[in-house]
Amino acid sequence: MLELILNRGAERRLKRGHLWIYSNEVDTKRSPLKGMEPGSLCQVRDNQGKLLGTAFVNPSQLICGRLVSRQSTFTSNDISERLLSALEQRQRYFDHPSYRLVYGDSDGLPGLVVDRFSDYLTVQVSNWGMQQFQQQVVDKLVELVQPKGILLRNDHQGRAMEGMPLIKEVAFGEVPEMVPFEENGVPLLSPVHQGQKTGWFYDHRENRRLLNRWVKGKRVLDLFSYAGGWGIQALASGAISATCVDASQQALGWCQVNADHNGLVDKLSTVHGKALDVLKAMVADGEKFDVIVLDPPAFIKRRKDHKAGLAAYRHINELAMRLLARDGLLVSASCSMHLQSDELLDCIRGAAHKLGRRAAILGSGGQGADHPVHPAIAETNYLKAHFVHLGGERW
Repeated sequence: MLELILNRGAERRLKRGHLWIYSNEVDTKRSPLKGMEPGSLCQVRDNQGKLLGTAFVNPSQLICGRLVSRQSTFTSNDISERLLSALEQRQRYFDHPSYRLVYGDSDGLPGLVVDRFSDYLTVQVSNWGMQQFQQQVVDKLVELVQPKGILLRNDHQGRAMEGMPLIKEVAFGEVPEMVPFEENGVPLLSPVHQGQKTGWFYDHRENRRLLNRWVKGKRVLDLFSYAGGWGIQALASGAISATCVDASQQALGWCQVNADHNGLVDKLSTVHGKALDVLKAMVADGEKFDVIVLDPPAFIKRRKDHKAGLAAYRHINELAMRLLARDGLLVSASCSMHLQSDELLDCIRGAAHKLGRRAAILGSGGQGADHPVHPAIAETNYLKAHFVHLGGERW
């Protein structure tokens, strides 16, 4: 097996539990990265030659190695054991088979994401190392879950960045365009073939559960709604109306499908357009809502985007607050890994202060138990949501 020898001191982070190796941490004189094939397994050693484990390698990437074992080998048996462990962990904490079954590094399977929608699975592979085990993954999932179908959604940006082909195909059985599942007791349909990523965003499950307690009799605005994860559940929990806003007409069609699936079409309105434009138009029209969900895509995808992204979060939170009725509730969320929770809180504080409104944080949340945080990898803890009661004039 090839060897990846680290610079002196570069092993400290790995010894604390982290799994990533950066290209500038490698002693390239003793282990030239250029001679390694993407996806190869290599033994990782410190500068003195002590074995640290086994890693997938991709010499062309900043993260050139991903540790998959603390031993000298890694085989398909390890894949099988970790898939079983991930399944047993989810079965312990979830009553219904609708969840993220595999969450990459946190489940010891870097580059692999699997979502379960009852009888159907969607799978994403995002590095060359895991690609070599893809068929073993599919075969083991068939054995463990006995699904009706498995869809490979290997058509995402992460693969393009790794120089991997973009492919979407059914790997096992049959998978319909919309697959049934359940979240917080609400029956829903996920557009797994045409939808974003793996078809659904399970990570906000617990935040939606909390919001559902506070929406009865309220008018709800769901911004960046996608297929209606927030808005449809709010209606099912007693909201008198929900307005879903999205830049994708197709996504709004999925909102309608999910509303119809729950017999709630008459309470749903959809608005096609960019959220900022829609917000500005609604402010100009003097519209008001009792509950507003602000769940945008990541405004800060890279560290260098931090300043501009922070300004974007401040601006959009202020616009949303202008639409919030007195004693209304704002859910302000971010999936930007490079935005800290207290930075989002500061955006909320600043917006409320500018508008002269009293803000009170009722609660804060993160990702659900099917997106477990690896204690040594801060990057696995990316989601934050703050529940903000907005009163009248500040004291």
